[in-house]
Amino acid sequence: MSDQLEITLDRSSPVPLYHQVASALEQAIRDGTLPPETKLENEIDLAKRFNLSRPTMRQAMDQLVRDGLVVRRRGVGTQVVGAPVRRNLRLSSLYDDLQTEGAVQRTEVLSLERVPASADVAERLQLRVGEEVQHVVRLRSVDERPLALMENWVPPHVAEFSRETLAAGGLYNLLRTAGVDFRMAHQRVGADVADARQAKLLGVETGDPLVTMDRTALDSGGRAVECGHHLYRADRYSFDTTLVN
Repeated sequence: MSDQLEITLDRSSPVPLYHQVASALEQAIRDGTLPPETKLENEIDLAKRFNLSRPTMRQAMDQLVRDGLVVRRRGVGTQVVGAPVRRNLRLSSLYDDLQTEGAVQRTEVLSLERVPASADVAERLQLRVGEEVQHVVRLRSVDERPLALMENWVPPHVAEFSRETLAAGGLYNLLRTAGVDFRMAHQRVGADVADARQAKLLGVETGDPLVTMDRTALDSGGRAVECGHHLYRADRYSFDTTLVN
């Protein structure tokens, strides 16, 4: 943790001290004063530094953990993971949402090939089992840190891609350029744990939690034009939704 980081606490304020500390640390994380991978001091040292009790400091750190800004790792300690990406549940692509936020993103195309549609993919894309589809696997990074491992299937009659175009832009933008008029999508959000391959690509430990998203997109004619299975680092990603009665 940066020795230059100063936190001013108002001990006469009705705002709890733990919340003041957590808010100050959150601001330092979000503005880059505490960049990702920064190792924080232990709670005893932090409590001494800010003249707080250890339970108060623990409450502050617990809040940062719940908000996905820091993570506790056995044998390593507490580290900054950076401000998580939060997406609204709407018909948009990760590329578009990150671009809107002004995030610095990079896409690595791990594979692009034509494969026979499995039973699951064929059902989702309204095809015959074994019919040829384009299978794309990409790794999306933000600020040079892995965020998402994305797997998609697109029928060749809908659009065709190259590694260069997929690396340079978003899949939905390429589909729109090909004339696809997106109208709706069926989406399911869930959770899983990382296997050894996924962990290596996403920069996490085997067994760490991942957010999953399965989506099938339809055009204005009701035709299935794309389906995907995406994995996101749970410490860096969440979905936001507003519920109205």
